[in-house]
Amino acid sequence: MPGLLSKLKNKHFLSLSGNVIMSGVGMLTFAILYHQLSPSEMGTWVFFQAMLIIVDTFRSGFLNTAFIKFYAGSEKPRADAILGSTWYIAMAITGFFVLLNIAAFFLLPYIADPGLLLFIKWFSITFVCMLPAYIASCVVQAEQRFDRLLFIRFVTQFIFIAWIIVLIFMHKLNLQNVVYANLGANLITSLITIFNGFSRIKAVALRTKATTLEIFNFGKFSVGTSLSANLFSRSDIIIINFMFGPVNGPATVAIYSLGQKFMELVEIPLRSFAATAMPSLSSAYNRKNKEEVIYILKKYAGVLTVLLVPCCIISVLLADFVIGLVGGGKYAGTAIGTQAANVYRLFMTFSLLYPADRFLAITLDAIHKPRINFYKVLIMLAANIIGDFAGILILGNVYGVAITTFIPILIGALIGYYYLRKYQPFAFFDIYRLGYTEVKMAVRPYWQKLRGKETPIP
Repeated sequence: MPGLLSKLKNKHFLSLSGNVIMSGVGMLTFAILYHQLSPSEMGTWVFFQAMLIIVDTFRSGFLNTAFIKFYAGSEKPRADAILGSTWYIAMAITGFFVLLNIAAFFLLPYIADPGLLLFIKWFSITFVCMLPAYIASCVVQAEQRFDRLLFIRFVTQFIFIAWIIVLIFMHKLNLQNVVYANLGANLITSLITIFNGFSRIKAVALRTKATTLEIFNFGKFSVGTSLSANLFSRSDIIIINFMFGPVNGPATVAIYSLGQKFMELVEIPLRSFAATAMPSLSSAYNRKNKEEVIYILKKYAGVLTVLLVPCCIISVLLADFVIGLVGGGKYAGTAIGTQAANVYRLFMTFSLLYPADRFLAITLDAIHKPRINFYKVLIMLAANIIGDFAGILILGNVYGVAITTFIPILIGALIGYYYLRKYQPFAFFDIYRLGYTEVKMAVRPYWQKLRGKETPIP
């Protein structure tokens, strides 16, 4: 029992299980909304969420990597100053966007797109309500308290889904009430993090000019990378929404988003292992151990790629069933359901390159090369936007967007590899060789129990 408990407390297990649980709850909420809302309403909600995440990325991209990098392992006085400066910059960024949103209200009479209208009306208050919970998440991640990180995320999702279920029973579920539920969930979570001390808001008084400039100077490069990366992943939805017009755009977004949503199968391990890899990579870099930095990169990226292979095969085979199950009767066995399933198949096939691209990028940040990541993601974003427009113009449907997604991912992986190879030479395919070796070593004891000790693993 003590051995089992120690494994359950392992930071990798807590991070992975936390992401699995939250992804499961998120997928359940997603499925409920797809069943209850019309394709047009669901597409509008997806667009609102995409825009909110893009703007929130300006805040998180500026602060998240910089905060963890400078806070983790610091002495208490410096850690408090770093936290206070992070609060200060976060409040300044939030205030800037609130003022910008207030100015945008004057444009409402001239806007026809339903998603954009919803975003302008409800962005500011939602953005403010998210702030304390965001800072709290940064703190517990830097301290590698993934149990607390799970708690913060779970509270938000639980309140939101509970609110949605109540609305369904009251027969009052509509798009506007979904917005209210999301707003309430974020507000309550932030209040909890303030009262239980996770957000440590009082630290703002301990900020110093030096730590504020330190975070700012690092963040001004990492924000570009994070913002461009999120624009890369959300630009498809924005382009689809506007290219297909206010009538067909939201419904087309719903179809595309349904197929894309199952990329959570890939994002779960990527997010969880990325959260644990960054401190290890930074530690190895600070010790000037180049070989260990590259070893950690290859191990994480390689193992995740190998583990993704069977997941991708199963996903491709069961795509139609899964889309019908989650999307509901409006999608099961229908033309729009088939489109969503094929989008899912394309994304899962391309996803085998995601781990290499993600961990190459994380490693560049860890070795103080955020500028390279920034330029790399800008190139990826440009390639994605050009590909989206070309795909829609040529094919006239969501397949054109999904197919061209592979090109920028490949470009990003090659750029990251080129610059890391200059830092410490290694072969790209060593990532997959090491990944296979690590998985084989982990599986060997179980394989020998099943087949006999004399039977080697193929």
